[in-house]
Amino acid sequence: MYQIDYNRPVHIHFIGIGGISMSGLAAVLLKRGFTVSGSDAKESPLTDWLSGLGASIVYGQKAENIADEMDVVVYTAAIHPDNPEYIAACQKQIPMLSRAELLGQLMKNYEMPVAVAGTHGKTTTTSMLTHILMEGELDPTVSVGGILPSIQGNVRIGHSQYFLTEACEYTNSFLEFFPKMEIILNIDADHLDFFKDLEDIRRSFRLFAERLGAEGTLIIYEGIPHLEEFLKDLPCRIITFGLESGDYRASQVSYHDSGCGEFDLYRGEKCLGHFSLSVPGEHNILNGIAALTAGDLLGISPEALGKGLKSFSGTDRRFQKKGEIGGVTIVDDYAHHPTEIKATLQAARKFPAKQIWCVFQPHTYTRTKALMGEFAEALSLADKVVLAKIYPARETDNLGISSDTLRLELEKLGKEAWYFPTFDEIENFLLQHCQPGDLLITMGAGDVVKIGESLLGQ
Repeated sequence: MYQIDYNRPVHIHFIGIGGISMSGLAAVLLKRGFTVSGSDAKESPLTDWLSGLGASIVYGQKAENIADEMDVVVYTAAIHPDNPEYIAACQKQIPMLSRAELLGQLMKNYEMPVAVAGTHGKTTTTSMLTHILMEGELDPTVSVGGILPSIQGNVRIGHSQYFLTEACEYTNSFLEFFPKMEIILNIDADHLDFFKDLEDIRRSFRLFAERLGAEGTLIIYEGIPHLEEFLKDLPCRIITFGLESGDYRASQVSYHDSGCGEFDLYRGEKCLGHFSLSVPGEHNILNGIAALTAGDLLGISPEALGKGLKSFSGTDRRFQKKGEIGGVTIVDDYAHHPTEIKATLQAARKFPAKQIWCVFQPHTYTRTKALMGEFAEALSLADKVVLAKIYPARETDNLGISSDTLRLELEKLGKEAWYFPTFDEIENFLLQHCQPGDLLITMGAGDVVKIGESLLGQ
């Protein structure tokens, strides 16, 4: 495999440079003096940003975009072997790396690479830990899977030996990484278009944990089912965290009127202090404990831990308040798995709203079909549910289901639910039925955010 060495900058070409992760990696290399070129389907704020940093970007993917002088070509999972640039790079025998392989290679250039994994909460926990590491003056380089306002984007270029990144399990990407500290937040059934079942997912997370070796540290949620079996014979240092038990645990948990939590944090029998969050929900308390655990293990003072955690007020599309219209508060959230939906709606219940409206856009046909019952149960926590057409992402509709199938499942649970195939129909319905004092949440990993933005005239 081609080795990336910060001391030997070369010419790297990115196929699909405008993606949220690819753009961040390209920025890291640009700052390190590499020559960076790339292609994407269309211009975007991220490609404009990279151009401003010095990247050479073309729009439309063509064989002639691949030049002989390129040293390595990087591609995303969305790029297939029939892509013209992929074919041209192979024909020219230019070394190639997947996005995950490149990220793994970058990790090797740092003394302390930290990877945050889990079916849910990766972006939030990585962002919390970013704030903590910055407050602790560790000056990390960070790659996060969302837009984090405090770093004005999805990447931060530091000048220390600390590197922090999300570690995504989809297509086993994280098995290409070389971390020295890992956080595993949870392990649930997801991405069932790739994994066979939950046991298959657990096997992948176990292989991820094994990448640490004897010198590494694993921070893991103590509530993961059959944890002893999962951890058996791992050579690394193991640190657990949880709400009521674990090596690091919360006590005296309470919530503000905004739904944001506060708690005492214990390391063993020692209380490290009282900590407050600026994001709502019990799930974010767990995310916060994981981030605090990592920060404490990296030597950050309790005072800096508290200031860093408190300063994090969210990333784009994670319970993000978009605005108000006619007395209705509109929030957007990226939740697209039943566990995430349940956590988000439980957090919403702590708000003083008359009724909670959830406009949900299912994400992929395989996930919707495989978890249909769980989706219905999670969504039933809302007072009213409006369903948008399934967002196909990488899939085609060949499973014979639609959002109306989910509507019928919700009705079986006695829940009022509606399905409309277009955003215009949904917006008109909401304008007629939402009342002052209601909370309206647009939810999903697709483009459902546009509904709230349209209502607000954004």
